[in-house]
Amino acid sequence: MPKMKYIQIYQDLKTKIENQEYEFQELLPSENTLIFTYSCSRNTIRRAISALVADGYVQTQQGKGVRNIFQPTPQTSFTIGGIESFRESAARNHQTAKTALLCFTELTADEKIAKRTGFAPGSSLYYLQRLHYLDGKPLILNHNYFLKNVVTGLTPEIAEHSIYEYLENTLHMLIVTSKRIMTVEKMTQIDEKYLELGDYNCLAVVSSQTYNGDGVMFEYTQSRHRPDYFCFQDNAVRRRPL
Repeated sequence: MPKMKYIQIYQDLKTKIENQEYEFQELLPSENTLIFTYSCSRNTIRRAISALVADGYVQTQQGKGVRNIFQPTPQTSFTIGGIESFRESAARNHQTAKTALLCFTELTADEKIAKRTGFAPGSSLYYLQRLHYLDGKPLILNHNYFLKNVVTGLTPEIAEHSIYEYLENTLHMLIVTSKRIMTVEKMTQIDEKYLELGDYNCLAVVSSQTYNGDGVMFEYTQSRHRPDYFCFQDNAVRRRPL
């Protein structure tokens, strides 16, 4: 299934901004120029720009244009506001990604798992443990639960590559929204075993429940991050009280 045109434009502009083809505070080409460059409609360009605004890359200024407000962060940055796979994050940060599959099994959600994940008791799930490396360093330990009757045909080979690529390109799933909680937690034995924490005894932990286009929660993931290597960024918007 081909990607929608505005997504292709969004990704191309985002890459150019990240590669500093547009300098910080520089105005992007005019709307008319972008329409000509990408051979598309005005509405398509506006959708792409809106996506860049939502991700904190640009700011629209009436009467002036679209200004680049992106600044690279010194540490690897994972976005809280967007839904991004590990490999997509690594590519955005110009790093080499590798995933090691530690555990791949099927289970039925009991009351304890149901309370932790949000899946209904009795749900058939895939359970995975995956260790993510960036530039050869083991930095993230993921505990993934996927709803088996939605994420059909998942295999260890897919899990070692990119599950989201499989969901979107093979199952043609629309991944829509993710509810997230970020905490700081003491390390566990498995954290200590795989993450090379050194003098650290705690981790940054992001727990997420992710929903598809049918409103079904298909994934619960707990990502446990080595604390000295990551910063998390979001794009906050001030909304005036009514």
